Amino acid sequence: MKRFFKLSENQTTVPRELAAGVTTFAAMAYILAVNPAILAVTGMDKGALVTVTALTSAMATALMALLSNYPLALAPGMGINAFFAFTVCVGLKVPWPEALGMVFVNGVIFLVLSATGVRERIIGAIPYSLKLAITCGIGLFIAFIGLKNGGVIVSDPATYVTHGDFSSPPVALCLAGIVLTAVLVIRRVPGAIVLTITAVTVAGLFIPDGAGGTITRRPGSLLSWPQSPAPLFLHLRFGFLGSWAQFRQAVPIILTLLLVDMFDNIGTLIGVTKRAGYLGPDGRLPRAGRALVADSVATILSSLMGTSTVTSYIESAAGVEAGGRTGLTTLVTAACLLLSLVLTPLILAVPAVATAPALVAVGIFMMQSIAEIPMGDFREAAPAVLTILAIPLCFSIASGIGLGLIAAALIALGTGRARSFPAFGYAIAAIFLAQFLGIFPFGK
Repeated sequence: MKRFFKLSENQTTVPRELAAGVTTFAAMAYILAVNPAILAVTGMDKGALVTVTALTSAMATALMALLSNYPLALAPGMGINAFFAFTVCVGLKVPWPEALGMVFVNGVIFLVLSATGVRERIIGAIPYSLKLAITCGIGLFIAFIGLKNGGVIVSDPATYVTHGDFSSPPVALCLAGIVLTAVLVIRRVPGAIVLTITAVTVAGLFIPDGAGGTITRRPGSLLSWPQSPAPLFLHLRFGFLGSWAQFRQAVPIILTLLLVDMFDNIGTLIGVTKRAGYLGPDGRLPRAGRALVADSVATILSSLMGTSTVTSYIESAAGVEAGGRTGLTTLVTAACLLLSLVLTPLILAVPAVATAPALVAVGIFMMQSIAEIPMGDFREAAPAVLTILAIPLCFSIASGIGLGLIAAALIALGTGRARSFPAFGYAIAAIFLAQFLGIFPFGK
């Protein structure tokens, strides 16, 4: 195992990788409850969705571990699952088996682009300062999600967002968890993040939530028997290929899935591997091709199993900050996902306020890359800052990358330095600009 995952070369150990894998799982376990709840509005069997979500995530994550040796976990993507459910199935009235067929086609295109090196060229076309900005933007995104999940930040009709009720027991416990995480990290306590998650979860058993219960709900049982995936497995259909009218309706959906999925994956890959120390100073990423093939195959796998598109998870950064550096971390996360099939009641008992401090801490770690961006050079700083701001404010990694690339391309043209920007980068920026302006038939 040490030789296969090259633990010594990556300056890590088996215990550290195990703790990191559990940390990643703890940060992303919410998907086991959230994904079925979203996709069930399409008429898909909710019980089967729980099983399919866990199985698909485990298989895709294990595939990433074995092919790329990166600490990068995969699961059905948030945002894409909402697009699948509410826009495609409910809004456009596409039956969910047909929508799964479109996900399959998207995965095949993904795989072709990965195998031919097109996706690696896209990564190469993103300037290094923008790669750093993507890492920082994802950091802000993760921290924002953590603060929102913990109730520290809430919506406001006048100011868009504001602070929550700090006297509320759940919010107070979340803030205490953030401080505890910071203290443990500063003191270099091994497994600081997973220790905080455990401590807050246990404390929540004894603290009232203000609604008649406790913050951590006691599970009715420790074990559960998973439901059969049969109602969803291999139920995809391709009726949209049978007529020109249906095909025309399917094309914009497939293109939207492709664009959002591709750049969400690329952004996450850059952000997480940068924190893990794999992204070189020249912006090159070793084994990028293998990682891209893995997530392409995972997209195809998700359609066969019966769920929306599987993507790389930004919560993987939690495992990286816990010390994870190799695919062993990812393999441990995959094992936890499989265990969740029988430990679902126990896993779902972990409250959002317990994982929120972990996400905030990870966001702080990822923001440290901003020190490497040459802020004294406005040509570099302007696109970078736009990217950093746009990712959390647009609530989309892909949109943040698009705005940053468009800004970088236009600044290069406007300052007479057109050749300093990659030609392929201009093409990607033009595609994003066309999509933002509504020139392409697919929407945001």
